[in-house]
Amino acid sequence: MLVWPCMALPAGLRALGQRDYRLYFIGTLVGQTGIWMQTVTQTWLVLQLTNSPFLLGLTATLQFGPILLFSVFTGVLADRVTRRTLLLVTQSIQGCLAIALGLLAASGHARYWHVLVVAVIWGLVSSIDQPARQSFVMELVGREHVMSAVGLNSASFNGARIIGPSIAGVLIARVGLSPGFFLNAVAFVFAITMLALIPGRRPVPRLAGRTFVEDLLEGVSYALRTPAVRFILGLQMILSFCVFNFSVYVPLLARDGLGMGAEGFGLLMAALGVGALVAGLSLGALITGAPRVPMIATSLSCALGGLLALAFTRWVWMAAVALAITGFAGTLVNASCNTSLQLRAPEALRGRVMSFYTLIAGGIFPIGAFWVGFVSEHWGVGRAFLVNGLAGLVVLAVLLLQRRLVRRA
Repeated sequence: MLVWPCMALPAGLRALGQRDYRLYFIGTLVGQTGIWMQTVTQTWLVLQLTNSPFLLGLTATLQFGPILLFSVFTGVLADRVTRRTLLLVTQSIQGCLAIALGLLAASGHARYWHVLVVAVIWGLVSSIDQPARQSFVMELVGREHVMSAVGLNSASFNGARIIGPSIAGVLIARVGLSPGFFLNAVAFVFAITMLALIPGRRPVPRLAGRTFVEDLLEGVSYALRTPAVRFILGLQMILSFCVFNFSVYVPLLARDGLGMGAEGFGLLMAALGVGALVAGLSLGALITGAPRVPMIATSLSCALGGLLALAFTRWVWMAAVALAITGFAGTLVNASCNTSLQLRAPEALRGRVMSFYTLIAGGIFPIGAFWVGFVSEHWGVGRAFLVNGLAGLVVLAVLLLQRRLVRRA
């Protein structure tokens, strides 16, 4: 394996000293840019077809619902099968789904139920992809550089959040919907090529004769009996349910709250991505070692405060600033929870532990998206920001108080 001198790189970039991780990072950046283009395009397609915030929320619910239902089970798969192989299969299927939506949009035959079917299949594939992807990072860089790698993954995700929506917004306004889907398929081809250049590694040997159910119960038992793991997952749940519903929040804010079109929607998503990108790039320098609870709690409070600011904003520049702050703080929380779990998890259990992270980070989203869509449909998106911001702060205070009482006891 070719390794660059890691100490010559800034702290936040040292994972790039690993050749295999560099390939993964480049492929992931391109692939996620395509996914964000498709996300924006699909969102606008649903609004064009239905003009309903509720149905927009329902689409997100169905797309992320399989992660809620199946990610704990697919975490066992990530510990049993070569993770690289799983990722090659899942990305191939998602590329085909992107082509299908592109053909429907280009032909003018797209219907809302078509989007729902693709969303459900996409969610099923993602429930397999995400636990394998999360646990693959430690496999590529080791414990020493996992904080840098998680930060770079966040930077990749949020850099794509800047580039993808910006391109998609322009394409939708000036060309149409289909290019966003087709370009996503091309991005998947590139990501698969990069992943194919990384050597496959066998999973950690496990006890002979263990059944799938026994492996599943072993992972559940570890998560339930480890207080630190439970607390970290609780923080992630607040973030996922209350904050990370931007695919529903932002288009409604752009259209209904600020009277903007597709290009304005892309601009607000880009502002959100800028804050998150800065957080991802600086994560390795800001945090050395395992992330500490006070830092995570403070960052989560800032993200929830950003929602409260968005509830009252009436100007585009103010919304962009609030979204950038929310993206920065939310990314710190998300990456810190991810890193904390990876550092605590035994190697043989990492896929299963990260499946719980996937369950909370992605699986709770459908419920939150449905809730945001419901509140926005009846009382407006401003009320949805206000309710979720206040609720998140209350639950955070309860978790911190409970943690303090347990530690004293």
